Amino acid sequence: MARLKTLYENEVRPQLMREFNYRNAMEVPKIRCVVLNMGLGEAIQNIKILDNAVEELAQIAGQRPVVTRAKKSIASFKLRENMPIGCKVTLRGQRMYEFLDKLIHVALPRVRDFRGVSPKSFDGRGNYTLGIREHIIFPEINYDKIDKIKGMNITIVTTSKTDEEGRLLLRLLGMPFRN
Repeated sequence: MARLKTLYENEVRPQLMREFNYRNAMEVPKIRCVVLNMGLGEAIQNIKILDNAVEELAQIAGQRPVVTRAKKSIASFKLRENMPIGCKVTLRGQRMYEFLDKLIHVALPRVRDFRGVSPKSFDGRGNYTLGIREHIIFPEINYDKIDKIKGMNITIVTTSKTDEEGRLLLRLLGMPFRN
């Protein structure tokens, strides 16, 4: 079993039950899934960038991503409907906990001048989105083999009803929030 899942079940869940006075263990917020998304506007000119991004995101997530396509045509961006412009992957279960563990304990501390992640990036329903400028902070990416440094968004979807519940859940799991 993943280290983070064990931590959640043994320490985080009982602490959340005490903090928010839940009567039932099923009321306690938990992490539903983690979505990794790479938007690549440059893929309009060079489709090779998208192929590399799919490969690199698969290495990071341990799961094959799907290619996202444009919903609308935008003439000023030379974008037509249904053109491939990014890739995303949704992690659940064991892979989700392993990815979060790697993100919190390995990748985020490798960010230059890291002082913690913003506690303001919640959406109002307890879900947290984190933007990363350089995907090379992940240990699976070989710096010598990449052609371009890409950014990515990581969305952590929780079952919590408020931002306060989601923030405490992530803080107890070890997410390094800035003060």
